[in-house]
Amino acid sequence: MPERRRAGVRWVQGARPRTLPAAIVPVAVGTGVAAAGGHAVAWRAVLAAVVALALQVGTNYANDYSDGVRGTDSSRVGPVRLVASGLGSPTAVKRAAVVSFGIAAAAGAVLAAVVSWWLIALGAAAIAAGWLYTGGPRPYGYAGLGEVFVFVFFGLVATVGTAYVQLERLDGLEWVAAVVPGLLAVALLVVNNLRDIAGDAAAGKRTLAVRIGAPATRAAYVACLIGPFVVAVVVAAFFRPWALLALLAAPLALGPARSVLTGAEGRDLVTVLGRTGRVQLAVGVLLTAGLVL
Repeated sequence: MPERRRAGVRWVQGARPRTLPAAIVPVAVGTGVAAAGGHAVAWRAVLAAVVALALQVGTNYANDYSDGVRGTDSSRVGPVRLVASGLGSPTAVKRAAVVSFGIAAAAGAVLAAVVSWWLIALGAAAIAAGWLYTGGPRPYGYAGLGEVFVFVFFGLVATVGTAYVQLERLDGLEWVAAVVPGLLAVALLVVNNLRDIAGDAAAGKRTLAVRIGAPATRAAYVACLIGPFVVAVVVAAFFRPWALLALLAAPLALGPARSVLTGAEGRDLVTVLGRTGRVQLAVGVLLTAGLVL
């Protein structure tokens, strides 16, 4: 493989594509809510997807940079770390993060111009959250708060924001539906941190998994995997009956849940991470379809 192509592959891997469903699903669900409200706007949904994807990629590069320069990525298992592995210079990875955040800001500015300028403040908060997860003098990811911020920004903010920029109002359904992508995004982070407990503890990174230990983290992962199906039933009962379609994805959750509960570690959890992403996509697609019908 030519060197340029190999470099491109490394940068794609460094963007951690297995985490991208966390950006796609809330936009899909938010658009389903907008369709349920009778006013889905395709081009606004596309721009919301650009914002979400660019924020996710920017956050991944920012984490790679910050963890790399701190030395906390040196003994990890899983996706390639560009800085820690020497495959990308800290400057280049930091630049990639800034460019990604810039793309998110540009797309968000267009939406703000046509909907409401207060969305600029929301976008700035999202970018700050992405950078400060492992960056800055007091990274909140090192203090066990990563799951809270992921739920807020990749669940509530992304879903409710997507619905709002299309409907230009809030009806209530978007807040309930947002719990589904929020919990699934948290599940991704929980299994990621479960895999890294030993390395994070040695590096002084006090994630929630490090704080509560592996057994409780495994239980938390399964709860985050089951919760979205419970919420789908609530959405069906009070808002859109076809939301029950999301339950068709339940069999996909059995395998990763069983693996985590039976003690999967190391590279086996990398596989679980990918399977969790597939559950996330399936639930997102089916719930969105149920909201539209």
